[in-house]
Amino acid sequence: MDMTGQRTLQVTQQQAWEALNDPEILKACIPGCQKFEPAGDHKFAVAAGIKMGPVSALFNGHVQLTDIVAPQSYKLNFDAQGGVAGFGKGESAVQIKPLDKGCELHYTVHSSVGGKIAQLGQRLIDGVAKNMAEDFFKRFEAELEKRYPPVQEPSANEAAQASKQSAGVPAWMWAAGAAVVAAVVFMVAR
Repeated sequence: MDMTGQRTLQVTQQQAWEALNDPEILKACIPGCQKFEPAGDHKFAVAAGIKMGPVSALFNGHVQLTDIVAPQSYKLNFDAQGGVAGFGKGESAVQIKPLDKGCELHYTVHSSVGGKIAQLGQRLIDGVAKNMAEDFFKRFEAELEKRYPPVQEPSANEAAQASKQSAGVPAWMWAAGAAVVAAVVFMVAR
């Protein structure tokens, strides 16, 4: 199975990078994930319950990050065993590009399955994989929003008020005040 996609995220490239490297966030976002724990240099032990049609199983495996270019991209290799249900393995590439507001996440996935799962048919497998990816990104975006709440843009009226308040005393008022003080000093000195 091959899958590609992209998502626009409302966080900075660095914030997206940090979230994509946080095992707790990933565990919360991967559908059915029961374990996502560090297991060495850029390696993670993973366990996830997956249901595809009539087949459901707990898959245990590993994810290994490679070709890491922080905070822009990495590749990951994964393999998992689901007992009699079968196995899954594959590779993925993730790239994060900064935008004026937020960033854009690009991904590609190439994977294969074997065992009972492979007997289900490619269309069912592709459909489940796409649904899982969509579910992951909905959860991921919700986690990002919790971690990095969106900044409220002030309305045009509020911005004008803030601008007036923070601008201090305009230069023309300083000049007029200086002229008045000079006039008073001139009158008193006479």
